[in-house]
Amino acid sequence: MRFTPSRRAAAAVLAAVAALPSLAACGGSSGAGDGTVTLTVDVFSQFGYQDLYKQYMAAHPNIKIVERGTGTNLDDYSPKLTQWLAAGAGAGDVVAIEEGLLTEYKAHPGNFVNLLDHGAGELQGSFMDWKWNQGLSADGKQLIGLGTDVGGMAMCYRKDLFAKAGLPTDRAAVSKLWPTWDAYVATGRKFTAAHAGASFLDAATNTFNTILLQTAGNTTGYSYYDTAGNLVVDSNPAVRQAWDTTVRIVDAGLSGKYGAWSDEWVAAFKQGKFATIACPAWMTGVIEGNSGPEAKGKWDIATVPGGGGNWGGSFLAVPRQGKHQKEAIELAKFLTSPQGQVGAFKDKGTLPSSPQALDDPAVKDAHNAYFNNAPVGQIFGAGARSLRPVYMGPKNQAVRTEVENAIRTVELGQRGADQGWSDAVTKAKAAAQK
Repeated sequence: MRFTPSRRAAAAVLAAVAALPSLAACGGSSGAGDGTVTLTVDVFSQFGYQDLYKQYMAAHPNIKIVERGTGTNLDDYSPKLTQWLAAGAGAGDVVAIEEGLLTEYKAHPGNFVNLLDHGAGELQGSFMDWKWNQGLSADGKQLIGLGTDVGGMAMCYRKDLFAKAGLPTDRAAVSKLWPTWDAYVATGRKFTAAHAGASFLDAATNTFNTILLQTAGNTTGYSYYDTAGNLVVDSNPAVRQAWDTTVRIVDAGLSGKYGAWSDEWVAAFKQGKFATIACPAWMTGVIEGNSGPEAKGKWDIATVPGGGGNWGGSFLAVPRQGKHQKEAIELAKFLTSPQGQVGAFKDKGTLPSSPQALDDPAVKDAHNAYFNNAPVGQIFGAGARSLRPVYMGPKNQAVRTEVENAIRTVELGQRGADQGWSDAVTKAKAAAQK
C-alpha cells in the first residue's frame, strides 16, 4: 500500500499517531482467562480490513482482533516498529511492512517468523511472482511477509474544477490531455490561466515520487539504490529525470504547495483547493476519506501521464516476539488470501497482488460510486500483471525523505533547483550512513 512511501497515510492521518506510544508498552497479543486470544495488527494508512476482521472473528470465536495505527503516516509508523523489533517487545502479532522499507527489515530476518515453516509455500500461486519474491530473504530460504496490495497508477481529478476552468471533464477526454508530463504541465497552465480558484495539483513531492517510480520501472529498475545495494541517488538518471520534471511543474506555478500528509493537505481536500493528484490505487481511499461525502461525484480518475507505473504495496509479517504466533500466522494468511485482498479492495480500493483476486468480478468489474462511478477495476487492474517493480535499498525511506524534503524547499522557494539538488544528494548520502 498504500502507500510507499512510499505508500501511503490516510484520511485520519493526524489522529492515530498519538495512540501508538500509549499502546507500545503492552504491544503483542494477550490471552484472556476465558481462552480468548487477542491479536494486535499494526498498520499505517488504511488497509481496509475492518469487515475482514469481523468475518474472521465470527469464524474463530476464540480470536479478538485489535488494529493499531490506522491512518498513521509511514514516517511515524516505521520508527516505532523498528524500535519494537529491536527491543524484542511491543510490536503487534501481525505487522504491516511497506515495500520501500522491506529491504531494511529483511536485513534482520531473525525478527520474523519464517512463514515457509508454516505452510505458506503452498500459497505462492496466490501472488504475482515478483510480489512473492519480494517477501523472501536474500537467500530465498525465509519468507518474511505475505503480499497485500500493489500500487498501479492513475491521475485523480476534480470534475467540478475542470468544468470551472473550461477544460474537458469526461475521463477519456481528460486522459487525452496529458499523454506526457510536458502535456500535463501545458494543461496545468491552461487551468491556472482560467483562475478556477484552486491550484492544479496538491504537492510536488507526490508528483515527484510518481515520476521517479514510473521512470525507474521503465528504465533502470531501481531508484535510490541499485540492485547491489549501492546508493545511486546522484548517478541514477531516473532520479535526476524525475527531479527535473518536477522542477518544471513547480516553476510553472502549478502546485498548491500543500505538504503531503500534513494538516493543511488534509484540509485542502475538503476545501477543494486543488484539481489533480497523482493517484495510485490505494490513494482513492485516502481521497474519499479526506474529501468527505460532500465531494462524492466531484472526483474522477484518468490515466497517469507518461504511462503506467507502480507506487506502493505492502506485506504482512509475524514478529517472533509474539506470544500467539500460530494464530497470527493464520490471520496473516487470511488477510492476504485472494478473498482477503478482494475484501480490502472493496473497502479501500487497494489493488490486489493476487491474480485470482484481480480476476474476481468484484475487482475486475468494479466501479467506484464516489469517483463518478469510475471503472476502477479496469483502470487499475488492466495493467496490474505487467507492473514493473522498482528495487528499493536498505535505507530507502530515510533517503527518500531527504530527497523529498529538498524538493519541498524548491517548491516553497527556499532553494533554487540546483541548490536543492545539491542538498538532496548531500543529505541523502548522510541518511544512508545512519
